Amino acid sequence: MEKRLRAMVERHTAVSAQMADPDIVTDQDRYRELSREFSRLETVVRDFQGWQAALADREAALEMAGDDDPQMRELAEAEAGDAADRAASLEEQLRTHLIPVDPLDNKNVYLEIRAGTGGDEAAIFAGDLFRMYTRYAERCGLRAEITSESGGEHGGYKEVIVHLVGSSPYSRLKFESGAHRVQRVPETESQGRIHTSACTVAVLPEAEEIGDIEIREDELRIDTYRASGAGGQHVNKTDSAVRITHLPTGIVVECQDERSQHKNRDRAKSLLRARLLADERERQQRERARQRKSLVGSGDRSERIRTYNFPQGRVTDHRINLTLYRLDDILQGDLDQVIEPLLAEYQAEQLEQLDD
Repeated sequence: MEKRLRAMVERHTAVSAQMADPDIVTDQDRYRELSREFSRLETVVRDFQGWQAALADREAALEMAGDDDPQMRELAEAEAGDAADRAASLEEQLRTHLIPVDPLDNKNVYLEIRAGTGGDEAAIFAGDLFRMYTRYAERCGLRAEITSESGGEHGGYKEVIVHLVGSSPYSRLKFESGAHRVQRVPETESQGRIHTSACTVAVLPEAEEIGDIEIREDELRIDTYRASGAGGQHVNKTDSAVRITHLPTGIVVECQDERSQHKNRDRAKSLLRARLLADERERQQRERARQRKSLVGSGDRSERIRTYNFPQGRVTDHRINLTLYRLDDILQGDLDQVIEPLLAEYQAEQLEQLDD
């Protein structure tokens, strides 16, 4: 463990030096990435130095414990015990620093809530979940922007998608994906019977923004040929038309509108760039749909990660067998009492794998 921690301390020094490089300072994306890494490593360095100091204090106190003076020995033994406790606590904290960082943790997210089985009651529950998450987002200083919504006939939502922006939304909400089940007596139920309904929640990390597509010349095959159609004698005598094949994707674009081969080449490249951009967006949409399907299941009542039982005021997370009788608080956005045990369980599993 100490060897890996020393490597992280060295990396902290290297990142600090890179952040002082004028070329990196002007590269906002690179500088932002390094700033996040520096902030994370700063905590590691602080805890590592504290752990080393605690070990040194313990050794010094143990040496003093051999003193002939009984009072000095008693004081030294107490100090050695305190230093040992401090070192043990910091060592446990340092072990968590060794857990591999999820590269998606700092991403903004799209939170998608959809009514599943249960009709109107499922839509009303989707509205309850929407309020729960937006209130939690407010507590965390996240900005919530509704991207799309489809209201239920008697309130709530058939579907609502919210964009959450701020400090590491994905790290907070990545365990919320799945089927959420509600058990309660609907307002329309005259017999007082408890109904069970379900909604699906998907937490999707925001994809990288697609910038201008870079086209490498060595990935292109450019053919010229004589333009056809109207245009007079000029187009019949020169190879002004251009056909570009993008070798990695096989996309072919052609342009013969201009009389200049140079202009046709530029327009063909512009069209190719637009085609590649459209393909990348489509790929991201397919990936997002695949993620959503894997995260939420079918939305059936039998598939659930969490149950909200209104008659008992109980919330149960079935993945870690956690039961809390704090339903009202949780629906008001006090989600940390559910999220933190899930995170602790995840970290425990990661530490166990490190030990193995």
